[in-house]
Amino acid sequence: MHWNHWIRQFHRWTSIAFVLAVAASFIALAQEKPLVWVSYAPLPPLVLLVATGLYLFALPYLSRWRGRRDARA
Repeated sequence: MHWNHWIRQFHRWTSIAFVLAVAASFIALAQEKPLVWVSYAPLPPLVLLVATGLYLFALPYLSRWRGRRDARA
């Protein structure tokens, strides 16, 4: 499997984990005795989403930059 495809798939599945963690956080905090530690559950998927999202955002710019560099050589 191609590297960029793997990162894109990982980003998609991580976004599902993030949404589930946010939903669990809302449910846990809405209880009569809220579990405050559950509010930190979305943070690990969020860090991974930021990292992979920045990479995916930069891909078109990096390929354009590589194309110009190869054309000059």
